[in-house]
Amino acid sequence: MRRIDTATARAMFLRLLALPLIVLLANGPAEAQNKAAQPRPIAARGALDAEEMNNISVFKRVSPSVVHITTLSVQRDFFSLRASEQPRGTGTGFVWDADGHIVTNFHVIQDGDRATVTLHDQNSYPAKLVGAFPDRDIAVLRIEAPRDKLPAIAIGTSRELQVGQKVYAIGNPFGLDQTLTTGIVSALNREIESVTRRTIKGAIQTDAAINPGNSGGPLLDSAGRLIGVNTAIYSPSGASAGIGFAIPVDEVNRIVPRLIRDGRFIRPALGITAGAPQLSQALGAPKGVLLADVASGSPAAAAGLKPFGYDRFRRIVQGDVITAVDGQPVADLDDMLSLLETRQIGEKVTLTVWRSGQTRKVAATLGSSD
Repeated sequence: MRRIDTATARAMFLRLLALPLIVLLANGPAEAQNKAAQPRPIAARGALDAEEMNNISVFKRVSPSVVHITTLSVQRDFFSLRASEQPRGTGTGFVWDADGHIVTNFHVIQDGDRATVTLHDQNSYPAKLVGAFPDRDIAVLRIEAPRDKLPAIAIGTSRELQVGQKVYAIGNPFGLDQTLTTGIVSALNREIESVTRRTIKGAIQTDAAINPGNSGGPLLDSAGRLIGVNTAIYSPSGASAGIGFAIPVDEVNRIVPRLIRDGRFIRPALGITAGAPQLSQALGAPKGVLLADVASGSPAAAAGLKPFGYDRFRRIVQGDVITAVDGQPVADLDDMLSLLETRQIGEKVTLTVWRSGQTRKVAATLGSSD
């Protein structure tokens, strides 16, 4: 047996240690790079939870009923007088029925000369204005499209809403394709201002993101039913700031059929002119609708209501102040108009009336505001 001295053994040991490094330098870098370039294995996802499944279900069921609205205005060149159409804005709407009626906000279409409605399948149709009620920021358009392309949205109720329940908003923010945002009912019975500066009462407040372009789109409950029409965001910048408002569906469901039938919303009326609220305070009258004038032959005149006035000595003659309609208090004219809008022309109402410190009840039959 051959002996190996210490120096030779040390040299052989060092060569053995270096061998893997030599192999790695010869073949390793390319193999390591190829291995690093391979996609990593995909981990198992598991089933979607119940909330996710419902979100997906609601969007798939309702999105075919949601439309994109583009408004255009006609402009003429100063020198050639040639007319051209310029885009004015975009918004969202939804299919009300298979006859082609589309519901949206009035402010979405108010600055345009004409509008185009794009359905879920990306086909576009020219729209005609059927009717509008600016006081409630509601408008109805109509398009000529195949009935099978017009799935009507399911109607819910806003009367039973509760703070905290889940809501969905579908729209076309910033002119993009349909998007879904989720949130909850943050508050009920809010008041917002319409384009006519009339107060819209009973508005739904939500934290579901409502961005520019979502106006006129549906607010839905977790069953996919319409519970409101998204109409406003509260933000100095105009972008969603976590507070959005929607017109309650019970209001929409009351107004839209009348717009379709009559082409406008004809408000029931009493035939009175109201004095300024400051006048009531100055005359020591209670809160309500102080009558500054009563039209001859009007329902108010037939009910025996009298306006405030002056006698021949320029002394104030006490008139009537309406303080309630069918037992519901009214603090001002806006309150009374909102209540009358829920009634029909020809319907009888009971007015609570104050005059000279005395209160009485008076029956009146509502006439037309035309």
